[in-house]
Amino acid sequence: MTKQQLFNQIQQKKSFLCVGLDTDIRKIPEHLLDSDDPIYAFNKAIIDATAPYCVAYKPNLAFYESHGLAGWLAFEKTVAYIKQRYPDQFIIADAKRGDIGNTSEMYARTFFETAKVDAVTVAPYMGEDSVTPFLHYNGKWVILLALTSNKGSHDFQFTADENGERLFEKVLRTSQTWATDEQMMYVVGATQGQLFEDVRKIAPNHFLLVPGVGAQGGSLEEVCRYGMNNECGLLVNSSRVIIYADNTEDFAEAAREEARKLQLEMAGMLEKYLNGKI
Repeated sequence: MTKQQLFNQIQQKKSFLCVGLDTDIRKIPEHLLDSDDPIYAFNKAIIDATAPYCVAYKPNLAFYESHGLAGWLAFEKTVAYIKQRYPDQFIIADAKRGDIGNTSEMYARTFFETAKVDAVTVAPYMGEDSVTPFLHYNGKWVILLALTSNKGSHDFQFTADENGERLFEKVLRTSQTWATDEQMMYVVGATQGQLFEDVRKIAPNHFLLVPGVGAQGGSLEEVCRYGMNNECGLLVNSSRVIIYADNTEDFAEAAREEARKLQLEMAGMLEKYLNGKI
């Protein structure tokens, strides 16, 4: 999927919502546990309920890998279902990979050739040669961790050098020599608020994947005020608030309603900040 195609979907749906499929078998409704593949059954229902209101899905690999082969198969079936039924959806594997070059090449094969997702999250700590193997696939995206939403982000990401450049700023600047905004996005946590202005000074045109709205307390208004550009430039992820809105047999309908409420809020943000492009 190209950057323009993604923006087209945002315009058509008046939404920049990404639904995080952080599927914990201990939290899904009990009646699903009797199915052959409870994780996939849950995901399928959530996808069918929320697809009209979002433009992307983000399975978090930790929730699948924790179940071994069965979990990986549920992940592959989930991706295949989205691609078959909702081919306009952007699929992100939230895997946070990144290792020496030959290992990253294998990770890239896993997600882009075997799983056939559109994008994968990658950690930048090991530098250019750990990221470039993911950039050899036309139409695929690297989403580089830049400024995350967790409390521990302050441990390293705000460390400044002798010139006052913080580590997250160095990641943004240096990585732009590896790929353009047509192939690379950045993870920037919703809890960072006005720091989106600093991110946009360095990366004005890139899409940002924004976790942390909802359960982590990030403000959608602040994210849009400081982070939206003239092509929206945002994919705001919500996981728990949507997928665990209810744990009865009505769970999918509850998820639909939460996604719809976020979509309506996003439509208002687009109208407010995008200067009539929607």
